Amino acid sequence: MSDPRRELFRNANFRWIIGGGLLSMLGDQFTLLALPWLVMGLSRDPLVLGTVLALGSLPRAIFILVGGALVDRHSPKAVLLLTKWINFALLGLLAALTATGAVTLPWVYGLTLAIGLATAFSYPAGSAILPQTVPATLIQPANGVLMGARQLVLLLGPVLAGLLVTAGSEPALSGHGLALAFGFDALSFAISAWTLSRVQVAASEARPPQPVFAAIAESLKSCWQDRELRALFTYFSAIAFFVGGPIQVALPVLAAERLPGGAAALGAMLAVHGLGALAGMAVSGLKPHWRLSTLGGTVLLIDTVAGCVFLAFGHVHAAWQGALLLLPLGALGGFVQVAVYSWLQKRIPPEMLGRSMALFMFIVMGLAPLASAAAGAALRVLDVTQLFTAAALCLLGVVALGALFTPMRRIAYLEAVG
Repeated sequence: MSDPRRELFRNANFRWIIGGGLLSMLGDQFTLLALPWLVMGLSRDPLVLGTVLALGSLPRAIFILVGGALVDRHSPKAVLLLTKWINFALLGLLAALTATGAVTLPWVYGLTLAIGLATAFSYPAGSAILPQTVPATLIQPANGVLMGARQLVLLLGPVLAGLLVTAGSEPALSGHGLALAFGFDALSFAISAWTLSRVQVAASEARPPQPVFAAIAESLKSCWQDRELRALFTYFSAIAFFVGGPIQVALPVLAAERLPGGAAALGAMLAVHGLGALAGMAVSGLKPHWRLSTLGGTVLLIDTVAGCVFLAFGHVHAAWQGALLLLPLGALGGFVQVAVYSWLQKRIPPEMLGRSMALFMFIVMGLAPLASAAAGAALRVLDVTQLFTAAALCLLGVVALGALFTPMRRIAYLEAVG
């Protein structure tokens, strides 16, 4: 059996994609760190900061299905290339305004909104381009490397960004370091746009233009009529709800109430979780044959183990205990993410991939705030131990229902040739 790593990095398209993608992902971390500092430098009102951050994510949730429809109408490469140049211009303007001291809150509101809108189109485009650029046999290894690289950037990027934002002898909230951060992100988009232009995509059949909302309706109908796809989307909706909320809300409460060090303990646990996810993604990509006979069976088994791990969270009283639990939880989640993502890219017809992947992301991202709100409300009547126990039991219940009453356990891996 050939080594997938060697085959993957011998593929010129993949080298261009990961080279530009890594730089762009690193640049994003600079903006994610610098933007809150900029806002807090302009206004100490937490409501203003919350509003700015909401403006960055709300357009993505609202327009991501529209973005998926346009990706399918045109091409993933064309849409992704356009969004990269748009982000280059927006972040370049923000860097210039910050460097000259001309930046104001209205400018921040407007530019953040525009950047968030661009991501509604870049997300589905980025998820749909891989099957057009690498052989089908390399899709899962490619996803493993790309997602693992993204996870590594999430771990290291904030540290590098923090060093740049506080560069020189000026205060951390000064325009110099912040402008450098925004400028670096803008430059990363320009370079990644150039690397993307070098990528050769497979020729696709010309399709007649279709109204955007009709195209979205068509993809919704297609996903609903596909029993396995419908089961997978529904299953992961429930998993995201019962796992995402406690991780986002209950874990910080646990750290604040019980763990010595508080925020430092939370940061250490989340870093370990990230390392676990990185390891799981790497294993899933480089060892795609480490699995059960079906994808659904693998997912159900992994989520059963995750549910059992979750049961112990409420009894954590030291950071090392939480880290010991989050490490395998992150690894299992990373492994499943790569496998499922790759299955979707192989299963969904190319002419509908942008819309269908956008729908999957819309479901997961749309549930995140609801899950967090539900976990916060539950903590008013339950303590942290009870919430983690309830979440674990719900997770195990979802696994049981999925195994008994849906086609989940019969969802097979798709073996592609070429």
